[in-house]
Amino acid sequence: MLDAYAARTSLFPGERISLRASSTEPRCRLQVARVGRERQVVHEARLDIGEHPVPPNADTEGCDWPECAAIVVGDDWPSGYYDIRLEAEGEHEAHAFVVVKAPRRARRARIAYVLSTNTWHAYNYWGGASAYAHVESLMARRASLAEAMENAIGVLSTQRPFPPLLLAAPADMPRLVNLRPRAFEERPWAGADPAWSRAHRQSPYDGSAGFLNKWEHAFARWLEGEGLAADYLTDHDLDADPTALEGYEVLLLVGHSEYWSGPQRAVIDEFVERGGRLACFSGNTAFWKVRWEAGGERLICHKWRGFEADPAAKLDPSSATHLWSHPAFANPEAQTTGLSFLFGGYHRLGLCAARGAGGYTVHRPDHWALAGCDLYWGDLFGSETPLLGYENDGCVMTTGEDGLPAPVALAGVPHNLEIVASAPAAFAESPSPYRPLIPPERLDVVAEVAFGSASSSAQARVLRGHAVMASFVKGQGEVFNGGTTEWAHALAAGDPFVTRITRNVFRRFLG
Repeated sequence: MLDAYAARTSLFPGERISLRASSTEPRCRLQVARVGRERQVVHEARLDIGEHPVPPNADTEGCDWPECAAIVVGDDWPSGYYDIRLEAEGEHEAHAFVVVKAPRRARRARIAYVLSTNTWHAYNYWGGASAYAHVESLMARRASLAEAMENAIGVLSTQRPFPPLLLAAPADMPRLVNLRPRAFEERPWAGADPAWSRAHRQSPYDGSAGFLNKWEHAFARWLEGEGLAADYLTDHDLDADPTALEGYEVLLLVGHSEYWSGPQRAVIDEFVERGGRLACFSGNTAFWKVRWEAGGERLICHKWRGFEADPAAKLDPSSATHLWSHPAFANPEAQTTGLSFLFGGYHRLGLCAARGAGGYTVHRPDHWALAGCDLYWGDLFGSETPLLGYENDGCVMTTGEDGLPAPVALAGVPHNLEIVASAPAAFAESPSPYRPLIPPERLDVVAEVAFGSASSSAQARVLRGHAVMASFVKGQGEVFNGGTTEWAHALAAGDPFVTRITRNVFRRFLG
């Protein structure tokens, strides 16, 4: 066996990558490469690595393995995602990562690409459990899904490796979306290729986070193909450094930016309020509030148990980790992003909009984002990819006197939100004769937060959501929200409408 992790995952040039590893094969080949449109190797070496025990509480306390290599980040290493690949003589392979930031005094890019590393850590179940479930017992069939979810952890160590399919997905790993609508009386399914998932022993959580061959990687390829330079940051960089976004004009979020800390949220809000632009091509964005401790070595994420399981929250409720939309925080995420997963949900997954179109229906063809798109009222776009699937954000809508959808200002949704396009989505699967495929959420809590009532009718209302593409002016800045996790896949597929819209966003936001 071979496993590895980097003690710190965000570094400036001149700082050292401290690599920790354990291997049953002592001799290993090391390769460090920047991964974008191409794979650019920047460092290679051979290492002697010992075998080290895995602590019983590695998921919460980390591994504390000794350093096996110290690699200085070169001054000529461009900002980006760097894959650290170890290959043992016995053909075992392991991956770790670091994000290299641009030197403060030599920033070349106008775009800050903030990778959703909080989400990666929340989904990391190496050593047993994640913020979602005790995944190892689930996969070994020692626990049912309900039992595994009961044993989720709220304190997650960053000092441990990641599962291979989460951090280093192969290029043929299927998407988290049903590529075609469900046929008449067909049993629901989840994912593009259930046979691939079974063959690779894929967990229900492997596709939801990570960079390689997933959303953020696909968008990085597109950016570089367009000649758009971006400097890379992690979620934790915004938490640790209130000046992290100074000098940038556009903040880019892609894929599944689900977990935000309080300091991170404050930095983003200040950035937009003072004139920055937020380009959000993510879904389920900023849904959960988290907290960092121990200098970035421990992520606190108690989710639904945030006010009961966290000793710090009992002393100071504002420090709790729970839904950002919870009334205790008085700061719902839609105030920043314009939209919320509370009012969106899943599309083309399990029984959630299982026969959904997979694309957006146009409401405002004259909106600046649709300039030159050859789209008109009622047109459908993105369905062939499909653009919509997995997780999507939205808002409650009404119809204005002009016949166009208008936002209902619930849970922070701004009055001045311009709804460009929408599609039905579902926060959870409706009762049916079929076996549920999507892990159940606390509909009572969601209904109380979204609609002020936990009644059965309010819970039923939660199931009827919409994916929404929208924009709004915030302070001196502006926000565009594509409303779906799957935007990057539509770009990668060369969808002409999605490509033109994305170019329009960057043209407007970069002037």
